Parts: sequence; structure tokens; C-alpha cells
Amino acid sequence: MTAPTHVRVRDDELIRSSLIDPEQFAELFDRYSAMLYRYVSKRLGPEPAEDLVGETFLIAFAKRKSYDPSYTDARPWLFGIVTKLLSRHHRSEAARYRALLRAPQEGVSESHVERVVTGMTARAARPQLATALAALPARDRDVLLLVAWGDLSYEEVARALSIPVGTVRSRLNRARKKVRAALGDTNPMNEEE
Repeated sequence: MTAPTHVRVRDDELIRSSLIDPEQFAELFDRYSAMLYRYVSKRLGPEPAEDLVGETFLIAFAKRKSYDPSYTDARPWLFGIVTKLLSRHHRSEAARYRALLRAPQEGVSESHVERVVTGMTARAARPQLATALAALPARDRDVLLLVAWGDLSYEEVARALSIPVGTVRSRLNRARKKVRAALGDTNPMNEEE
């Protein structure tokens, strides 16, 4: 006799079933709260992240009746909600980037040589990166960070922000150019040979 396999219920199905049984919505929280927390933490720091993630799920729960069931993945929808909430904290985000500029360089941890070299290079570029991110218009920064830190595809970013994919591409291209220029036309994550 084989053990029963757990079949993961699609997000759209969870949202639909939560209209009848609200407890079902908790599964979405379990799936995505850590991911959203990491994203918000990187943008604003850990202190406000927990509150914003909680607020994101409260809004999502309240708006679940209007969720478009043609989308099986709720991640872009949730990232869209949290990004709108983040826009209210633009001063806090700018202050976080200024704090990163002033933060002392962290010590090197014991790990693989490549990670150490990459980490050291990235840490050395941190002040320039913080300056570049703070200088970006919010709409360009949102697109860049949803791709880089939220790990969303262009299509998912478009859905999250309710903009066309072409707009995502142009904003991302513009943001990357500005960040690259601020870093001296180098990528701190790539090792120079």
C-alpha cells in the first residue's frame, strides 16, 4: 500500500473555495507570506515588513471575490497589493537606502571562494547601488525590484502592477541602465576575468 500523495491545490481554486470556507485562504498565507516578507524586508527593513505582509493578506482576503480566476498563480496579485502598500512608504524606503550607504561593511563569512569573492564585490558596490536605487523613479524601481527581489517574470510584473508587458520591459531597461551607469557600467554580481 502506497502513502497518499499530497496534491497541491491551485491558488485560484483556493481563492474560490475560500468564498465558501474562509479558512481555505490561510493556505495562501502559508505559501506566500515568507516570500513577501523577504521582498518587503529588502525594501524597507524587517520592522515594517511583518505589518505590510499582514496588511497585504487582509486586503487580498477582502478583495478575493474580485480575483480573476483565469490566473492560477496568485503571486503576482499579492505582489501587486504589497507594491501598492510599499508606495505609501517611499520615504522609509529612501531612508533605508541612505542607511545602507552609511552602514559599515560586513565581515567576510567562511564559505566557498566564489561566494566570498562575489559577496565582497557586491558589498563594495552597496553604496553605489543604494544611491542608484534611491535615485530611480518609484515606478522603475518597483519593476526592477519585483524582477530582481520578487523573482517575478515580466508577465507577472505586468499583472502585479496592471501595466502592459511592453511597459515593464521599457521600465526595466531604463532602471537597469541607470543602475549599471551608477555602478560604473559593471555588474557587481559578475566576476571580472
